[in-house]
Amino acid sequence: MIDNEIVLYYLAFINILSGLLFALDKSAARNGRKRISERTLHLLELAGGVFLNLILMYILRHKNKKFIYWIWTWIIMAGWVSIIIIFRHLINYSL
Repeated sequence: MIDNEIVLYYLAFINILSGLLFALDKSAARNGRKRISERTLHLLELAGGVFLNLILMYILRHKNKKFIYWIWTWIIMAGWVSIIIIFRHLINYSL
């Protein structure tokens, strides 16, 4: 059985990393520097970093008007919420 504490530490780490790169991309966009690819940002979201990125999307006003990026981020979020609900149900069912 996976320890809940390990999962929480992992999700905290990947969200901080993903959020940091998202904020760096916003800074690069403002200053005309080399950007972080959307593919990289979405891969980090798939890895679990979607929660902070979604919040930062509105706080930093970054990529929130780019529909294709926005919709993929919400699809990834829906996937993560579904995974969490399913695993919570399985854990409660097995007890």
